[in-house]
Parts: sequence; structure tokens; C-alpha cells
Amino acid sequence: MRKPRRNHSAAFKARVALEAIRGEKTVAEIGRAPRGPSTQVTAWKTQLLEKAAGIFGGNAIEADGRERIRELHEKIGELTVERDF
Repeated sequence: MRKPRRNHSAAFKARVALEAIRGEKTVAEIGRAPRGPSTQVTAWKTQLLEKAAGIFGGNAIEADGRERIRELHEKIGELTVERDF
């Protein structure tokens, strides 16, 4: 029987990622605690490092924002073609 999938809060992920960035413990040591596998800790660390510049105004439009804009442009195109037809 499978264990249910665990969902961690954003605050928990941030704490674990910061712990990995500090380097006081290795990622493997952090992963051994009941936090999740070391691959997940590495993924959270990478996400934090990639998005940290956006917090300080480095990149105003994140990837999610760009994706939403692309979807909206697509919808505008559909509606324009529908209206003109």
C-alpha cells in the first residue's frame, strides 16, 4: 500500500532551501531528516536561487506571468478571427 503524498507549505520549503544554501549540513543530511529526499531538497534550493532576484526587483515578470500573457494573446487572436469571420 502506498503512503499518501505529502504536501509541504511554501514556508517549509523556503526554510529547508535556506538550510541547504547555508551549507551547515550537506543536502544528503538534510534529506535524511523527515523532510523528503535529497533530490527534492536540491530542487527547492534551485528554485529559491532562481527566483531570489525577482524578490528584489530583478525580474518583474516571472515565467508564470509570461505564460499567462502568452495564453491571453492566444485568446485575443482566437476572438479576433472569430469576430472577423
